[in-house]
Amino acid sequence: MAKATKKAPATKPGSKPKYRRILLKLSGEALMGDTGFGVCPDTVDFIAREVKDSVEHKTQIAVVIGGGNIFRGIEAATSGMERVSADYMGMLATTINALALQNALERHGIETRVQSAIEMNEICEPYIRRKAVRHLEKGRVVIFAAGTGNPYFTTDTAAALRAMEMNAEIILKATKVDGVYTSDPVKDKKAKKFSTIKYIDVLKRGLHVMDSTAISLCMDNSLPIMVFNLMGKGNIRKIVTGKRVGTYIGA
Repeated sequence: MAKATKKAPATKPGSKPKYRRILLKLSGEALMGDTGFGVCPDTVDFIAREVKDSVEHKTQIAVVIGGGNIFRGIEAATSGMERVSADYMGMLATTINALALQNALERHGIETRVQSAIEMNEICEPYIRRKAVRHLEKGRVVIFAAGTGNPYFTTDTAAALRAMEMNAEIILKATKVDGVYTSDPVKDKKAKKFSTIKYIDVLKRGLHVMDSTAISLCMDNSLPIMVFNLMGKGNIRKIVTGKRVGTYIGA
């Protein structure tokens, strides 16, 4: 008698992913919540649940994470510290955040791998492109730490670079506001939100979405960016299923 085969779980109606593979860019500040410094466990847990929701909808997710909640190299450099040393310290801060997110995801049953641009064999894998792609194909969330491994490059640039190396279809840039505005909406009540905007206009207007190197890299390779509010429940899943949330940056 033939053994019965298990059926794969059906995707929920209307929730078929538009994007097969995405790169989620998280700032270090996003992890600290309202604490003002360090890592807020409740906030990291919320992010983990949001990522899990999209993984269960069959979207492959890579993450690049910053370290500004612990140490910002560029700010230390302006205070007199050597820029190269300050940037390396910032890279170590991103690794702390990556491990915190990994722990939260695994507590929710999501397989993960942390890959670092600086070798730290005792705590994570070295960055190897083919290995990272294979992890994604197996449904694991891959968290990239230590930026590009080079000083003078931000984690925004690392996000653009890793997204293209992973053949991601879009970058999801998580922020504390719900999109890109003409000016800072917290300081300027008359600021207007863009639903869509071109790469070149982001550069011309000097909008602080991502640094100019990252925007130029995305523009040269036609990689779209969606800027959205991280703390909006279900926003990541809405984006991966094709709903317009936040501001779309493209050609």
